[in-house]
Amino acid sequence: MNIFQEVTEGAEATASISEEKTLSVIDLIVNGGTGSVIIIMVLFVLLFVAMYIYFERIFAIKAASKIDKNFMNQIRDHIMNGKLEAAKLLCAQTDSPVARLTEKGVARIGKPLDDINTAIENAGTLEVYKLEKNVSVLATVAGAAPMIGFLGTVIGMILAFHEMASSGGQAEMGSLASGIYTAMTTTVAGLVVGIIAYIGYNHLVVRTDKVVHQMEANAVQFLDLLNEPI
Repeated sequence: MNIFQEVTEGAEATASISEEKTLSVIDLIVNGGTGSVIIIMVLFVLLFVAMYIYFERIFAIKAASKIDKNFMNQIRDHIMNGKLEAAKLLCAQTDSPVARLTEKGVARIGKPLDDINTAIENAGTLEVYKLEKNVSVLATVAGAAPMIGFLGTVIGMILAFHEMASSGGQAEMGSLASGIYTAMTTTVAGLVVGIIAYIGYNHLVVRTDKVVHQMEANAVQFLDLLNEPI
């Protein structure tokens, strides 16, 4: 029975020591001083901006990629039957980049194919610009966040060595170590924000490329349609 009590007391003592050594993320941020708190807040704002842009763009790109599979068949039937106004109306009623490109082409039927192709290309450039709206900001966050985190760490290291120099080399190692590992939290925060933004940016680029490919494929299909004998 005594042995059991000793084991229990020893386990409780170990748990107590573990709890004392455990340091929450909030404690790390707060204990890092004003500079660390400011940098962490800046990184938090950048994370919010990155997440907002990512989800806003992903929904916009998803909506742009939706198009009726029979859309081009209907356009073909209208053009073959000489119903250009019906084709324009169908394009106007369909909210997608492919429909807007097709509308530009339909509006120029009767002109040389080079002029039609140029009009479609110009419209395609504008549509790609709309799809890529604010995506460059996400790339900027992916590159800037880690550097901001490193800046916080460097500031923390400078302050730690300044304390050591001010104390004539007699500074306590505990206080120095505490300042250093707390300052490192800014590096971790910066890397986390940078990684999230980088992954989000690349995912948006892949999704945008798919929509652009869809636009190009339909543009080629439309131009081939105009070359078909009536």
